[in-house]
Amino acid sequence: MNAPELILAGGQVVTPDGVLDQGWVRISGGKIAEVGTGPTAAGQVVDLRGQWLVPGFVDIHCHGGGGGSFTSIEVDQARAAIAAHRLHGTTTMLASLVSAPLPDLTKQISALSDLVVDGELAGIHLEGPFLSSARCGAHDPAILRAPESSAVQQVLDAGRGTVRMVTLAPELPNGIEAVRQLVDHGVIAAVGHTDAVLSQVVPAVEAGATVATHLFNAMRPLHHREPGPIGVLLEDERVTVELICDLVHLHPAIVQLAASHAGTGRTVLVTDAISATDAGDGTYELGKLPVTVANGEARLADGSLAGSTLTMDVAFRNLVESGGQSVPAAVAASSTKPAQLLGLDDRIGSIRPGLAADLAVLDTDLRLTGVLKDGAWAVDPR
Repeated sequence: MNAPELILAGGQVVTPDGVLDQGWVRISGGKIAEVGTGPTAAGQVVDLRGQWLVPGFVDIHCHGGGGGSFTSIEVDQARAAIAAHRLHGTTTMLASLVSAPLPDLTKQISALSDLVVDGELAGIHLEGPFLSSARCGAHDPAILRAPESSAVQQVLDAGRGTVRMVTLAPELPNGIEAVRQLVDHGVIAAVGHTDAVLSQVVPAVEAGATVATHLFNAMRPLHHREPGPIGVLLEDERVTVELICDLVHLHPAIVQLAASHAGTGRTVLVTDAISATDAGDGTYELGKLPVTVANGEARLADGSLAGSTLTMDVAFRNLVESGGQSVPAAVAASSTKPAQLLGLDDRIGSIRPGLAADLAVLDTDLRLTGVLKDGAWAVDPR
């Protein structure tokens, strides 16, 4: 047995079995070797007394950061985005693309697929172009189209197995059939950017749709005589709901309502971050649409929100401080549940022996102080 490389000592360690007060985590070979209240072997000790140790964050909906956009076919831009979010505790992510003509979209998918194969990304998320023009948000309505079988197959083929999730509006022609097609290919079908009524959403869930893309945002609102997508997606136990917890997209009361109702088994925090994240206010592009970022809020010329500049550490803190959830519930929403959704929970998403040493350190105010990726410090708390 190799000698241990690192021991994280004395912090509040959030494990699947509960919180260890003054817990210890031993790391060897880039993996978690031991979790408990005292190590059985020696190693270099990092004192985390007074801090939280949680799994690295898993973001399933992110468009960019650090000035880099996943819509660019320049790999360096994608790596800039990955690096920017890594500094905020995100150790695993999907690269989200926005609506584009199919020839452009397939080029973007192809450019990102190598990063997935290399393990720098966990997969690709297509947010469009199979969206409703009535709820297009920051997507160019001229580009949107129905999810015909041939179009869906074209983007899946371009990904060579790296497309992990596709957001679509189920009320579009061939919408339900497209859900089945995605599921048959092992791809997560997500409902979003939709103007559907309840009777159009229920068949999508029955066909296998399992994610609500940024619940409440860019979808028909909840109404007491027509529950629409929110009524179905928030209630159905088969559906995981994304929440953009920047307190701009959602009021804190709505965050608390949704997270409390969906619970730790169905709530997932996402950033929906764009290239402006960690790059300052200014003018950017989301797809081909100009976006102005002022005071950290990203908006189109008409005032519509256009993604966010959110990072997962802030989303985590907001869910606890403004959303009324516990730290373990925030761990479930930011790490454990998204890892399960991606089928990666045997590798990441919780603190238990055998998993990758992807970890985040938070102080008593839940502000990030350290990040480990595969046992190496990306942000050193010492």
